[in-house]
Amino acid sequence: MTPAIIDAAIGVTYMLAAVLFIVGLKWLSSPATARSGNMIAATGMLLAVLVTLLDRQIIGFTWIIAGLVVGSVLGVLAARLVKMTAMPQMVAILNGLGGGASALVAGGEYLRVVEGLESATLVGAITIMLSVLIGAVTFSGSAIAFGKLQEIVTGRAFVFPLQRTINGLVLAGLLAISAVLVFSAPSMPLFTALIIGSLVLGVLLVMPIGGADMPVVIALLNSYSGLAAAATGFVLDNYALIISGALVGASGLILTRIMCVAMNRSLANVLFGGVGAGPVAGPGGAVEQRPVRDVTPEDAAVLLGYARSVIVVPGYGMAVAQAQHHVRELAELLEARGVDVRYAIHPVAGRMPGHMNVLLAEANVPYPKLFEMDDINPEFERADVALVIGANDVVNPAARHATDSPIYGMPILDVDRANTVIVMKRSMNPGFAGIENELFYQDNTRMLFGDARASLTKLAAAIKDL
Repeated sequence: MTPAIIDAAIGVTYMLAAVLFIVGLKWLSSPATARSGNMIAATGMLLAVLVTLLDRQIIGFTWIIAGLVVGSVLGVLAARLVKMTAMPQMVAILNGLGGGASALVAGGEYLRVVEGLESATLVGAITIMLSVLIGAVTFSGSAIAFGKLQEIVTGRAFVFPLQRTINGLVLAGLLAISAVLVFSAPSMPLFTALIIGSLVLGVLLVMPIGGADMPVVIALLNSYSGLAAAATGFVLDNYALIISGALVGASGLILTRIMCVAMNRSLANVLFGGVGAGPVAGPGGAVEQRPVRDVTPEDAAVLLGYARSVIVVPGYGMAVAQAQHHVRELAELLEARGVDVRYAIHPVAGRMPGHMNVLLAEANVPYPKLFEMDDINPEFERADVALVIGANDVVNPAARHATDSPIYGMPILDVDRANTVIVMKRSMNPGFAGIENELFYQDNTRMLFGDARASLTKLAAAIKDL
């Protein structure tokens, strides 16, 4: 084949890969087509990788094959061994690896410029600096997010004096270094300073964010990884990388916006507000000691077993206890008794977007039984029992009226309006916002203390005995 035909075939293949990316992303928006969408997007990426290898006329494939083998083994092991409850940590790692890979590729291109193997255009130099800056920030920021999710690093917001000023100065310094590197002779010391400074900035940006805001952080870091990949695509003059990176960057920003709207907070407030940094306190800022009404598994089973309508509200506590299968078992027992069981899903419940949906899907809970907040909220007034499993801030009535509360104005699930509320928690400890939950003290609330999985097992046994 002539070079012109080969170039045309490569261009058509890149376009086909881009179409597959877009279709796959579209299908990922629905649980019914998500699996197929994932396969379609993966097929597009496979085409892009293969045509890139042919396009670049690579002579030695030894390291590439070794990388494929190692990466494939790690991918299979992660898919098989990582539990669904650890998916937020897995997503954080993948975001970080994506950003780190982009930074390494851009760094490799800059080394070629330093060694005189090639010259960089103005656009090429700018995209190298952007790829390194965004990629390194994504890598270190994702590492901190992983640490918070894994509880290696404190999940509370770590706010320090002059936080915004210091972050702004670091960013300004990095942009200044980038400008010098773009418009002056290559300098490895300055380039090394850019890398180190970007890694530090990633840590400084994520440490002040509390664990309750991790869904927003993960979505934003996902967007960063896409932007870094797109910048690297310009560095390598690779259309597939530019398109896929732009898609990931745009979808991550859209998801970030959706998460912020769900909490009725701006992105700036999430990033710099330090929510979750303060002491444990009531809505008005004072620590309160009020009586609560606890309930035994046997009494809770009576309330559930003789109800007509039950709405289950899963939260992070369900994920920690890995109790999603026990939730489904309890629901099936209730449905066998003629009880109408539905699930209320808050957009930011858990530690990543769609966390509760993923866990319940793993337990084979039928998707039509999962209802979004706006759809299910009007139903709480007609529900006999609302069963809250490890959710906290997303069901706190203080969000409606406590103007001095950090969650004031956040849309919540209206569980307090059910006839009876059963809250399953290990203790009275607050959520990541660091405030008491008014729901726990209401007259219609009953607290079932203990590990969620153990409590659900006891509930199921008691219902069988009814």
